[in-house]
Amino acid sequence: MTRAWNNPLRDPRDKRLPRIAGPSSLVIFGVTGDLARKKLMPAIYDLAHRGLLPAGFSLVGFARRDWEHQDFGELVHDSVKEHARTPFKESVWNRLAEGIRFVQGTFDDDDAFDRLAQTVKDLDAERGTGGNTAFYLSIPPSAFPVVTKQLARSGLAEASEDTWRRVVIEKPFGRDLKSAKELNGIVNDVFPEESVFRIDHYLGKETVQNLLALRFANQLFEPIWNANYVDHVQITMAEDIGLGGRAGYYDGIGAARDVIQNHLLQLLALTAMEEPVSFAPRALRAEKVKVLSATKPLAPFDETTARGQYAGGWQGGMKVPGLLQEGGFAKDSTTETYAAVTLEVQNRRWAGVPFYLRTGKRLGRRVTEIAVVFKRAPHLPFDSTSTEELGQNALVIRVQPDEGITLRFGSKVPGTTMEVRDVTMDFGYGHAFTESSPEAYERLILDVLLGEPSLFPVNEEVELSWEILDPILDHWAKKGAPEAYPPGSWGPPSADEMLERTGRNWRRP
Repeated sequence: MTRAWNNPLRDPRDKRLPRIAGPSSLVIFGVTGDLARKKLMPAIYDLAHRGLLPAGFSLVGFARRDWEHQDFGELVHDSVKEHARTPFKESVWNRLAEGIRFVQGTFDDDDAFDRLAQTVKDLDAERGTGGNTAFYLSIPPSAFPVVTKQLARSGLAEASEDTWRRVVIEKPFGRDLKSAKELNGIVNDVFPEESVFRIDHYLGKETVQNLLALRFANQLFEPIWNANYVDHVQITMAEDIGLGGRAGYYDGIGAARDVIQNHLLQLLALTAMEEPVSFAPRALRAEKVKVLSATKPLAPFDETTARGQYAGGWQGGMKVPGLLQEGGFAKDSTTETYAAVTLEVQNRRWAGVPFYLRTGKRLGRRVTEIAVVFKRAPHLPFDSTSTEELGQNALVIRVQPDEGITLRFGSKVPGTTMEVRDVTMDFGYGHAFTESSPEAYERLILDVLLGEPSLFPVNEEVELSWEILDPILDHWAKKGAPEAYPPGSWGPPSADEMLERTGRNWRRP
């Protein structure tokens, strides 16, 4: 077992203990951005604090700023102190700081990448990183070609027989099927597919992984997890904030490309897939690919989809601007901030069950959830007045916040009359377990260093997701401006009408 910080001798039979990364280093491009400061560097510290990094682990930042190693170290120190999940300890920080380096340069600067290659080589000699390096591209997709070519030119992407080199890519993975294929081709020209890790941080969340345990470790739900009993499925990712300051990334991308293509379709795949033969990466991916191959958008799109753009108004006692008043957005921008689509999984298990996916900004509250809504009982031996407040049974997996699971079912109201009303049974991670859940990026960065690809989408999944979404995006592109909706609401009226046409309603989390 690799020796690590804060890592006493552990009993290998204790299944609660996670694996520890072997000798390695991590190079972050885009190290001065929000993602690196708020998520990546704090996650690295938290892994070190938990004793899951090797003693010689090294972190290299690459950016345009004219910094010395200590300047970068100060940035990491401040980011960790402000955003780390675990308590800040100087002893842990001092050990981490010993392996921190910075390389100044631009992506088209050959000399800078040659200096980076020498830095990685020196760290291997000084700290015993084993020649193993992961490159985290926390940069716009437009910069991927030049960076991957520089990694190839400088020899950084080359692994020997007993070492590895891996690349980590943040979304978006293209803006449509054509660009995704081009992007995948560029990356795979330099790194083999097994060395490419496409980050979808939602797949690192504890509750998403618990979905697999819920389905396949229990006999309770699997017999009714099909079209015979399920009426429909709603997958929601809602945010109550706007897009101020994010115009450079978001304008022209929109809610569907930003969230549905990756996060929500991955949640759909985990919800709808068949049981894998094992949880080995190959088996898990095979089932996700099968279900995404069977998933199709339901037409006509004017009735089965909705898109909107938040207007200005009052939210939470504050006056907030609409998207067109946000800095950096064009005054005639047609970028949607709300998107809802109807999909169908065309296989025996799910035939005829609509999957409703929605996401939006400036909605009623911040929440991500998967709601499996069951059909009504075929016969209710009660007076109609006894069950008028009875809804449909539902199993709701809360991904964030307040991670947990809620089961909604009917129960008799206490009293002398027979009256049935909805009640809920609730499981919350914070109540059931004393351990706090790691941040998603902790799990995913550790998986990259371990070479564990289960939670990372492969080429085929990315391209299948675009095949599902592209027809809807093409239809919307011909429709002009999205429908306006007030801040703090649950989206435009067309979204409610989309479900009402089939006699259903959106959940109000």
